Amino acid sequence: MAVKARRSERIIKPSTRVERAHWNEGRSMIVGADAVGVACLSGPVLAAAVAMPPFARRIPGVRDSKMLSRAQRERLFPLIIRRALAVGIGAASVAEIDRINIYHATNLAMRRAICRVEPRDHVLIDGLRVHRLEDHVGSYTAIVRGDAKCYSIAAASIVAKVVRDRLMDRLAARHPFYGWEHNAGYATATHRRGIEEHGITPFHRRSFARVRAVELGEQMELDFDALVPMLVPA
Repeated sequence: MAVKARRSERIIKPSTRVERAHWNEGRSMIVGADAVGVACLSGPVLAAAVAMPPFARRIPGVRDSKMLSRAQRERLFPLIIRRALAVGIGAASVAEIDRINIYHATNLAMRRAICRVEPRDHVLIDGLRVHRLEDHVGSYTAIVRGDAKCYSIAAASIVAKVVRDRLMDRLAARHPFYGWEHNAGYATATHRRGIEEHGITPFHRRSFARVRAVELGEQMELDFDALVPMLVPA
């Protein structure tokens, strides 16, 4: 039974059921938002917010980005960008993660992404409700496993993952010992071995226990607003 349950979970296709309830009420700008890179040892946490056209045909293959290969995400990414009414990108830097912790930094990145989509009628986010998020983004609904269940959140998860992977590719060219072009900053064996043999870069999260064990130099800030046009084609 457990194996069957896992198989059915793997083939979940997100629906527009939640969006349609709003579209039927005349609300057209329904924004789905998701964040990626939360558990990584290095790099920023990055979020995307995507509003898809009401009642439009869904893009085949859009689902939770974790269920897709990088090649599949890269194929879907330009389709989502072209079809979307609006796309917003937000990030929280390594310095912010270390200063306010990963939970608050993730919410900050989500807020920044959502606030770049205006006007908006309602927001759908992946996960649980966030204290006072409505003060910044307006009315919203939190959906547990929303990236698997909700079409616009799934689209946002793909956009966020592709943009962050591209950013980590750029950082990997500057710091080649950690395999970031393959692991995107997650704690793989290659990444852990790189830390042990070459130490910590300014893009490692010093507040994370595995990283804190190694001496860290000064944090560096990235100008995300300048980087986004290079990572997301107009």
